[in-house]
Amino acid sequence: MRSGTVLNAILENGNVIEYVYDANAPRGGMKHTFFTPDKQFAVQFFNDPKNAADPRMQDRIRTIVGIYNPTLSEADGGAVGNTEKTASYFRQRFCWPLAIIKEPEFGIVCPTYPRNFFFSADASTVLNLKGKDKKSNWFTGRNRKYLSPAERGNFRTMLGTAIGLSRSIRRMHQAGLAHSDLSCNNVLIDPRTGACVVIDIDSLVVPNKYAPEVVGTRGYIAPEVLATLGMDADDPRRALPCVQTDLHALPVLIYEYLFCRHPLIGPKIYDPNDAEHDDFLALGEKATFIEDPNDMSNRPPDLDVTIKSLSRGLEELFFRAFSKGLHDPSERPTAMEWERELLRAWDMLVPCANPQCEKQWFILRDPQNPVCPFCKTRVNTPLTRLLFKSEMRGRKGVYRDKSEAVVYDRMPLYDWHVLSNIHNDEKADTQVAAYIANYQGKTLLVNKNIDGMLSPSGRLVPKGSAVELKNGTAFKMTGGENGLLCEVITE
Repeated sequence: MRSGTVLNAILENGNVIEYVYDANAPRGGMKHTFFTPDKQFAVQFFNDPKNAADPRMQDRIRTIVGIYNPTLSEADGGAVGNTEKTASYFRQRFCWPLAIIKEPEFGIVCPTYPRNFFFSADASTVLNLKGKDKKSNWFTGRNRKYLSPAERGNFRTMLGTAIGLSRSIRRMHQAGLAHSDLSCNNVLIDPRTGACVVIDIDSLVVPNKYAPEVVGTRGYIAPEVLATLGMDADDPRRALPCVQTDLHALPVLIYEYLFCRHPLIGPKIYDPNDAEHDDFLALGEKATFIEDPNDMSNRPPDLDVTIKSLSRGLEELFFRAFSKGLHDPSERPTAMEWERELLRAWDMLVPCANPQCEKQWFILRDPQNPVCPFCKTRVNTPLTRLLFKSEMRGRKGVYRDKSEAVVYDRMPLYDWHVLSNIHNDEKADTQVAAYIANYQGKTLLVNKNIDGMLSPSGRLVPKGSAVELKNGTAFKMTGGENGLLCEVITE
């Protein structure tokens, strides 16, 4: 058959989709891929006819396309409890299979990746990257130096990427699903915007539905999986991909996004006589965190910026993931914990005053010592923090801490900065509720879309008006029992 021939595939729901035959179709480990004439969808068939004909594998994929699908609302046959709003949110963050092909053979239909996950012609002045997938390791490995500065993003956008990934994995794990091969190859990122998309969804580990098809990718395989790789598949001691192994790969990716290095690959030699065995031990049985506070044997001599430059919450999570949890899966933080702490860190971001700083932003770790850990530039102007407090139920006038934010000019605030019962997740409204403005030497909080905001003196602050953020003052972001109290600290 000649390349370019348009063929028909019949879906299980009876619909027909056209695809273009290509004699040199891209082939992965499991499938080969054709595209629809408009290139909006990928039509994929299995390389091995035995896999395509396996009823267990077919059943697993049907559940992934249907009842476990977070990109479809429950009303449309997707995940239980999923609304169209949350389905739409996750459609942008997963390349989830849309339909099953029954003829000419068993296969799947997936959306193609959005255009921003492919390199453009100006991505590098050294390499020809046009059209290549933006796999994570382009931005965190040695090849990063060949990318144009704009393509690399900055610390803020990479933190946003980490938030997006942790949220997607949290949603997947809530359904009991595991990716099985979460790695730089299966997460595409766009550091310019902080966006990411999880791919290769059809290989998910589904509860009680078929064993994992793949072990994983070097550098992201959990140590217990690598250490037991030589055991028989039915040996009860053999560790297989599952939610807990995802919880090793997830912080590896997050660490790479934030530091552009691998958390386990350091100078330590485990087998001086066999490089392959040395690598096997370094990532498996003998794996040692390069920042382990109790074992410095794998620490690079030039390690400058470390997890201590992050928030204390993130430092603790990395310690749990790579010290306590490296060889004890039960100690690993959940995706929800990563999402929560990354969001807290997001609100503590400070723009670096050095225009030459590559990272441009940093997390305020110590308000008494506001120094960018990347370029060592000190913040010489006063920093203002907002402490948001929620009223304790049944104890009027008694408040407890909810969250904290460092303000900067044009910083947006959202509903989760206004109401105690709103959380920054896929269900939240992303309309800007208020914003920060530096005006004539004053720092103002401008009410854009909040009803019932009160000034420190108790007067109503209408939409379009502002509250001056003076040190030591406090005001209600909105009235009612769920309105947050905002305390202002400038130092």
